[in-house]
Amino acid sequence: MREDRLETKMFDLKQLEHAHTIVGAAMPPTPAHAWPLLSERLGATAIVKHENHTPTGAFKVRGGLVYLDRLKRERPGTAGIISATRGNHGQSLAFAARRYGVPATIYVPHGNSVEKNQSMRAFGADLVEHGDDFQEAREEAYRRAEASGLEMVPSFHSDLVMGVATYALELLRAAPDLDILYVPIGQGSGICGCILARDLLGLRTEIVGVQSTEAPSYALSFAAGAVVRTNSSNTLADGMATRVPDEDALAIIRKGASHIVQVTDDEVAQAVRAYWTDTHNLAEGAGAAALAAALQEKAKLRGKRVGLILTGGNIDFDLFQKWVASEPIVAERIAV
Repeated sequence: MREDRLETKMFDLKQLEHAHTIVGAAMPPTPAHAWPLLSERLGATAIVKHENHTPTGAFKVRGGLVYLDRLKRERPGTAGIISATRGNHGQSLAFAARRYGVPATIYVPHGNSVEKNQSMRAFGADLVEHGDDFQEAREEAYRRAEASGLEMVPSFHSDLVMGVATYALELLRAAPDLDILYVPIGQGSGICGCILARDLLGLRTEIVGVQSTEAPSYALSFAAGAVVRTNSSNTLADGMATRVPDEDALAIIRKGASHIVQVTDDEVAQAVRAYWTDTHNLAEGAGAAALAAALQEKAKLRGKRVGLILTGGNIDFDLFQKWVASEPIVAERIAV
C-alpha cells in the first residue's frame, strides 16, 4: 500500500459528518454484510457494502442530495440543473432535484439502458438522448447549459464526492479493520470518497480501483501519471464506461489508491452471477466489478478482511438474462 497520505482540502471530517446528516434525512444507512458463501468463494472474509439498497438503487444518490442541498441554500434562484449520465448519476440528480423542487434535464447517449432511462423520467427528469457514448452526451449537455442558463452538474465535484463518501464513512466506522477495499471507477467520485474518508478516519485500509478492460482510461492514466483519453468505452458495465478521466479525481486516486485492476466483461458477468447465487442480491455490471477484481486477485487475499462496494443494482433485464439467467452457474469455492 502507498505510504503517503493525501492531505485534502476538499472537506474535513466535520463537513463529511454533516453531509451524512443530509443524506440521512432522505435514506437510512445501507447495510454491510459478511456473506459466508461469498467468503468461501473468495478465500477471505468478504464484507459487502450494499449501495444497491438506496432509493435509486445506487450509491450516487448520496452525492446528488448533498449537491442539491447546497444549491438550494446558496443559489435558490437557479432555473434548473443539467447533466449527462449513463444512468446512476442522472437518477441521483433527478431524485434529489425533485426532493428540493429544482427542475432537472439529463442527457444520455443513444442506446442507453432502457430501465435507467425510465427511472430518470419517473423521478421527474427531462431526458434527452444525444450522441453515441457518455462523452458525446456530456459535451452536448455543456453546450446546452451555456445556451440555456441551466446549472451544469459535472460528474466529479467536491459536493458529489463528499456525498458519496458518506457510504465509506458508514462502512469504515462499522469495519475499521478492513485490510483492503475494492471500488469501481466510473468518473471517480466513489473511489475518491473512499480514499478521503479513510484518510480522515486515520485508517490504513488499502484501496484498490477497478476498471473495465474495455474502458481503461483511469488505469492508463494511473500508470502514466497524467490524463490519458481513450477512443472508446464499449463495456457492458456501463457505470465504468468513461473515456476521459477527471484530472482532480486522478490526482486523488494516484495518491491514495495502491493500484487499479482491469476486469473483462466476462469476469464481471461471473461476479454478477456470484452475487446472485451467494447473496441473492442483483448487481449491475459496475456494481459487481469490485468482486470481479477481488476474484482476480484472490491468491493474495487469503485470510484477509476484504471490503467490496456493490455500487448499484440497476441492471437491464435483457443483460440480466444474458449474464445470469441463461448461463450455467459454476462456483469454485475455497474454504477460508
